[in-house]
Amino acid sequence: MIIVDRALQARAASGNPIKVGMIGAGFMGRGIANQIINSVPGMELVAISNRHLDAAQKAYAQAGVDEVQVVSTVSELSTAIATGKYAVTEDPMLLCHVGEIDALIEVTGAVEFGAQVVMEAIAYRKHIIMMNAELDGTIGPILKIYADKAGVILTACDGDQPGVQMNLYRFVQSIGLTPLLCGNIKGLQDPYRNPTTQAAFAQKWGQKAHMVTSFADGTKISFEQAIVANATGMKVAQRGMLGYEFKGHVDELTKMYDVEQLKEWGGIVDYVVGAQPSPGVFVFATHDDPQQRHYLNLYKLGEGPLYSFYTPYHLCHFEVPISVARAVLFQDCVLTPLDAPMVDVVTTAKINLKAGETIDPIGYFMTYGQCENAEIAQQQNLLPMGLAAGCRLKRDIPQDRVLTYEDVELPSERLCDRLRAEQSAYFYPSKTLVSAM
Repeated sequence: MIIVDRALQARAASGNPIKVGMIGAGFMGRGIANQIINSVPGMELVAISNRHLDAAQKAYAQAGVDEVQVVSTVSELSTAIATGKYAVTEDPMLLCHVGEIDALIEVTGAVEFGAQVVMEAIAYRKHIIMMNAELDGTIGPILKIYADKAGVILTACDGDQPGVQMNLYRFVQSIGLTPLLCGNIKGLQDPYRNPTTQAAFAQKWGQKAHMVTSFADGTKISFEQAIVANATGMKVAQRGMLGYEFKGHVDELTKMYDVEQLKEWGGIVDYVVGAQPSPGVFVFATHDDPQQRHYLNLYKLGEGPLYSFYTPYHLCHFEVPISVARAVLFQDCVLTPLDAPMVDVVTTAKINLKAGETIDPIGYFMTYGQCENAEIAQQQNLLPMGLAAGCRLKRDIPQDRVLTYEDVELPSERLCDRLRAEQSAYFYPSKTLVSAM
């Protein structure tokens, strides 16, 4: 985002940097800390909260910051920020409550914990940049309602595939084309992967096995494409998306879609396995003007009717600070729900499940997520993947069966369940919900 760099330089020159707090200090959190501290003028990462303090301290240490202050109250955090000290804490609510912080980056990937933090941040009028598609894809639309009422920005981030797709989508729209497909390029898709099969890959890259599993089994890409759908008004062509295997260049993939069908659907989100350039994202779009189609052909985009635009990389944490600047300085969302949910991620049995078992978390052994159009998920009372962990099974479920609310007992007193019920009531007021709390 070209305008952002100059705006940040101006903040640096005026001695008024954007003050940022971060919740979570895992693999991505450490990268974000390094990026802000060493490569982003006009922005300061003043505090990190993590349930284990040593991880928060490690994030600062890896970025070259050796002296940090452990804080446990709002006044201690406020004093640390005022005196130019970096702070760490186990209590994420301190970052929500302190007045000096302009924006929070939520990078936990946890749904229930993330819901608690985001709602508190909204209550204290903090802009929130989420690197948490799981939370966004489960209750993002109702969180957006709360954020709008509070006058704060709630957004996903640049760098991750959804944000890169949305930037490309906005660019394509800005030059007069109509996007009909937002796509994600994957190297692997196998719904039966688990932390055991992914352990070696996770160890090689210093990541957690369950996180890597959520990439491999399709759950992560389902959440990512769901939030793109919710931000664009697009749908999915079928449960689980089309997900073609295609080894050629993504430009050639345009011939595999029916343009009139895409128009009838109002545009779709999808993914492809094996295409080049990997691991990029793409937007396919049309243009109604024959004169402009002539120019597009001249500029080597072909004769249409679908024109391919792609970004051949996503740089994750490198671009997250850009999202913070866009929110704080320009009140611009990278990606946020338009209105009612368009696509949900529904819980699917990875193995044969037995009555009485408690469903394990995302990226583990028992379930994987698939995209489904939100109206169908609502009509069939399907269990959102973001709420599945901790649910107790009432009956046996065969492998690959999609779970419904009737199949499980929800854990008690979860905020995420209350917000999901509120979201359903808000956007589907005429429906009778079996899932109502």
